[in-house]
Amino acid sequence: MKKAFIPLAIFLLLVGFLVMGLQRDPKELPSQFINKTAPQFSTPQLTDPHASVFSPTQMQGKVWILNVFASWCVACQIEHPLLMQMSQSGQINLIGLNYKDRPDDAKKWLQKHGNPYQIVATDPDGRIGIDYGVYGVPESYIIDATGTIRDKIIGPITDNILTDRILPKLKELSP
Repeated sequence: MKKAFIPLAIFLLLVGFLVMGLQRDPKELPSQFINKTAPQFSTPQLTDPHASVFSPTQMQGKVWILNVFASWCVACQIEHPLLMQMSQSGQINLIGLNYKDRPDDAKKWLQKHGNPYQIVATDPDGRIGIDYGVYGVPESYIIDATGTIRDKIIGPITDNILTDRILPKLKELSP
């Protein structure tokens, strides 16, 4: 008799997991990096790969956003006008990480659409992206003055994400 209840118990357990899963926002993927020190790297800059390198240590003492993008990324084109507006405001330190892209393609793309970044670092083989847990592009990381990741935005930044999430977080983190 007790053995008859085992399939029912398993079924109810699976239904419980399904109900919990349906209550979550599918656009929100948890990141193990929130409130952890941002991974360190040193990589050439897109504009001058032989003379200039970028490392997150250069941003020590500043609140900044690392925006992972690529010229082949359609969703990056969606968020790009908003990144241009954010950059022109002068209130946000925006660093680009060109992900798994050819440098010439990235340069042409930025010339065509505008360059909102203070610095564009390169990640041609995706190793930096792996260290940051990049699922795909675009992704953005808000990093505080101590070098700690405070938020991760998966997908294109929209007006709502900017006003409801990014700007309040930047205000909270700014000295």
